[in-house]
Amino acid sequence: MIVANINLPRILRVGAGASQQVAATLVDLNLNNPLLVTDPFMVECGYCRRLEEQLEAGGFDYGVFADCVPDPTTDSVYAALKVLREGRHDCVVALGGGSSMDTAKAAAVLVDRDAPMRNYKVPYLIDGGVPIIAIPTTAGTGSEATRVAVISDTQTQEKMLCMGLGLMPMAALVDYELTLTMPYRLTADTGLDSLCHALEAYVSRKSNVFTDDVALNAMRSIYQNIRTACEEPDNRHAREAMMLAATQGGIAFANASVTLIHGMSRPIGALFHVPHGMSNAMLLPEITAWSVSHAQARYAHCARFMGVAQESDSDELACGKLVEALRVLCADLSVPTPGEFGIAEQDWLGSMELMAQQALDSGSPANNPRIPHANEIVELYRRVWH
Repeated sequence: MIVANINLPRILRVGAGASQQVAATLVDLNLNNPLLVTDPFMVECGYCRRLEEQLEAGGFDYGVFADCVPDPTTDSVYAALKVLREGRHDCVVALGGGSSMDTAKAAAVLVDRDAPMRNYKVPYLIDGGVPIIAIPTTAGTGSEATRVAVISDTQTQEKMLCMGLGLMPMAALVDYELTLTMPYRLTADTGLDSLCHALEAYVSRKSNVFTDDVALNAMRSIYQNIRTACEEPDNRHAREAMMLAATQGGIAFANASVTLIHGMSRPIGALFHVPHGMSNAMLLPEITAWSVSHAQARYAHCARFMGVAQESDSDELACGKLVEALRVLCADLSVPTPGEFGIAEQDWLGSMELMAQQALDSGSPANNPRIPHANEIVELYRRVWH
């Protein structure tokens, strides 16, 4: 008998207006001096100020670090860590997308440690630190419900996967109204990232009875709503569905692990600065096509549950329909090829062996239904290019 190990935030508040409960959440957790960790856009659009007004009305001392960068680097983490330590803050409140949340997470667990971040990448499991309250503003990473952070090492350019209970937010305030201003490209890329989370969690070798239902519901909701969310940004039903599915996807993969798609995606982001969700989407159809033969029944069930295959279809036919549906979805959402993104062919082809080794080092490919060797990952990178 396999026992699933499930980790979740202690407090999970979901729905319109959830982000307006920051002060109440701090009181519930007996926290008094938060550091808001966010990015310049959140300041510019006024979302950061809304949180500050809550804290001021509640009489809290607080600080602000608003210099998070996309695909967070160790330099950015160390800058946030300096503010956290100097202010003697007793928690961090992360406001933004995955980059802000991962920056806040990393700073929170490093507060009492002196070694560099690279010392704590997987397989190290990092614990301790100050509590984290996560407020996502994109429907994508699911980082508000995971014990995971991805940080790029400024010196080595490695995109490091870090894991441990110290990275799990103590509270998550999931407010879909914060996503109503998301532009088309960000909506598409983060939504496809969530779809990868759910699909990978379901077919992962670490899947379990708890995460299976969560992943399936997230998959179906994303597939049914992502086009509408992109084309009708003010559609509250689609935005709410995508936000909930993103959190569900985070819960699923945090407790069942991602697979080959994410393993191959991280090096693309690190070397070529492709946004994380977009790099996953570049890989999604091809890696799924390569993997389905080793878990036909599970991939076929995904296809039927998402509504792209009939109950009467054979598993083989359903798997084929799933791959085709993913290709069409990525085309409909204008996911670029690596070349269309602007990567030079010689740079891509010349980096394939390095990317393959970094993918294997992450550990994620070992969770895939079909476990690849390095030369097979190189060939998959070649297929994705062509």
